Amino acid sequence: MNKNEKIALLTKKHVAQTYGRYPIALVRGKGTKVWDKAGKQYLDFVSGLAVDNLGHCHPAVVSAIQNQAENLLHVSNLYHIEPQSQLAERLTSLCFADKIFFCNSGTEAIESAIKLARKFSFDQGHPERNEIITMHNSFHGRTLGALSATAQKKFHHGFQPLLPGFKYVPFNNIQAVKKAINKKTCAVLVEPIQGEGGVNVPDPSYFKNLKSLCKKNDLLLIFDEVQTGFGRTGKLFAHEIFKTKPDIMTLAKALGGGVAIGALAATNRVMKSFVPGTHAATFGGNPLACAAALATLKVITGKDFLKKASETGVFFQKCLQKLAKQHPIIKEVRGKGMILALELKKPGGDVVLDCMENGFLINCIQQNILRFLPPLNISKKDINSLMPVLSNSLLQLSKKKS
Repeated sequence: MNKNEKIALLTKKHVAQTYGRYPIALVRGKGTKVWDKAGKQYLDFVSGLAVDNLGHCHPAVVSAIQNQAENLLHVSNLYHIEPQSQLAERLTSLCFADKIFFCNSGTEAIESAIKLARKFSFDQGHPERNEIITMHNSFHGRTLGALSATAQKKFHHGFQPLLPGFKYVPFNNIQAVKKAINKKTCAVLVEPIQGEGGVNVPDPSYFKNLKSLCKKNDLLLIFDEVQTGFGRTGKLFAHEIFKTKPDIMTLAKALGGGVAIGALAATNRVMKSFVPGTHAATFGGNPLACAAALATLKVITGKDFLKKASETGVFFQKCLQKLAKQHPIIKEVRGKGMILALELKKPGGDVVLDCMENGFLINCIQQNILRFLPPLNISKKDINSLMPVLSNSLLQLSKKKS
């Protein structure tokens, strides 16, 4: 039994089996590279599922964590927390929001958004307005409220009854949203680019029309930027691409540079509905996570970082488009910045395993969609090194019988 297998055995014996894990145990990371227990090196094109936007163990983030750990790890939100206040100030300076609520994850941020939307409608004198419209192939999290907002049946199986108050419509279809609005609707919840649903990018006019529709019907527009936020698309927030500001935005994943933290951002008009006693999170905005997030934001918003990441994303997409011309098994290339995908005509699980064997970590979703979420500071050299391995794997897949 090798070193990876020993850890896998411990996991199988003692950890809840909620993940289908690959047969390696990652124990160290630096920049765009990770190493398993046996010492094998991999180039990481998954980034902890869009968490490690600065790569692994970025020096600025590590230093911030070390410094904060020596002073204060946790105190209750019964008291003012300096790094939390500083982080809220920084986030509001970078987006449309006036106030921030901190939590621990993306799904908690979504739960917060659902509560805030309903509470806002209640405070406006419309308790009957408690339904939220969400999109087919969306993904908003695994807790029961976030799961109920997620319009993918495969995630619902075995957990019914779901929470009431959600209506599902096709993504990128403004007429479907218009038809779904009724006297009970209070908000529309949508990902600017659907991640888990297949890296689906809407038409350029979709969000402008959606914003107008929400404004006309006095509905809140909620953007789920958990996966697309903090430079993943080449912009700090994906909604900037579509030139549309929401009323509420959920954030998590890359915010902490690898440390768990989530956030709910909203305008003063909406956030005033959260008063003492309406919502809370014990670990939300704790000093350690906020210190890590402040360091992460400083790097991401530094001179030319996003510009370079955007240019590298364009280069990566062109590499994938070139690959698509060579391999008929590729149905489509799509995405923005560093959230990219190849939709295949066959299941892509074998491609992931083949790439792993050759020292590259990639992701497969929806069975046949290869998703690429590399660190934003990945080099063109690293991207080029993936292409021949990916090409050979796709060639082998095309030869296999269905």
